[in-house]
Amino acid sequence: MEKTNLHPLMFIVLVVVTTFLMGSSFTVGKIGLNYVSPLLLVGLRFTIAGLLMAVLVRKRIKPDKLADWGRIFFIGLLQTAGVMGCIFLSLRTITAGESSILTFTNPLMVVVMGTVFLGIRYRLLQWIGAIVGFFGVFITLGFHLQLTTGTLLGLGAAVSWSIGTILIKQWGSRFNVWVLTAYQMLFGGSVLLLMGLTMETPRLTINPISISIILWLAIMASIVQFAIWFYLLNEGDPGKTSAFLFLAPFFGVLTGWVLLDEVVEWYVYAGGALIFIGIFLVNWTFKAAKRKGDIGKIAKPLND
Repeated sequence: MEKTNLHPLMFIVLVVVTTFLMGSSFTVGKIGLNYVSPLLLVGLRFTIAGLLMAVLVRKRIKPDKLADWGRIFFIGLLQTAGVMGCIFLSLRTITAGESSILTFTNPLMVVVMGTVFLGIRYRLLQWIGAIVGFFGVFITLGFHLQLTTGTLLGLGAAVSWSIGTILIKQWGSRFNVWVLTAYQMLFGGSVLLLMGLTMETPRLTINPISISIILWLAIMASIVQFAIWFYLLNEGDPGKTSAFLFLAPFFGVLTGWVLLDEVVEWYVYAGGALIFIGIFLVNWTFKAAKRKGDIGKIAKPLND
């Protein structure tokens, strides 16, 4: 793919903006739980985002086979419904910072899953990164393996994200990336919306704050964030760009502290730092990943 010249300062600005939108969405979502029940909130977020994006991509080439629509639906079931459902349910019992740190362990899990299921071979430094990162998870959980419902949901989000990432790498070439993004959000959001209406007691307080939160999550934290992230992946080295994902949980912790006065224990900072280092090592050297040749950048956490 032909690359255009992106000024380093502009690259930094866009990286900060997109990772801020990623990380702060945990805090904004937690605030939103004061007005909307969890599954209904995230269902509204991605159904609105998916509908808006479907309009924007209406002239792009779409799948003509039912099986391909099924693949997009399954990706949406994991990438949107699974990940976001687990995140927003976890926010009921753990902090926005803890949820963001646990969720963003997904690149580490992709290394393990890629090895087991796809036969990918990684460099030693990447395995060191994975081990360091998982040790960071152990520390983040308070040096014990007694998992609470909230932490299990946070890790569940990471697992679902990792499986979705692998499926996107396997099937993504079949689709226009924007069509895939729009409809996996729409399908996943619709599932979440249905679950929010049937599997929990729906609660929706309509006021300027709740409407602003839903629109911010749908437009800024979904459509704008995706657009900037894909732009950066296409304009530069995707592996190196993905290394900056460690900023997202940082912003999750920071905004949780600023906006919610969340108290974060010292071991969460220590574990989070190790997770960031692990993700950095995994992504920064990712060009060396091979599967009977060069499979490419499987560790990217989102559709590329």
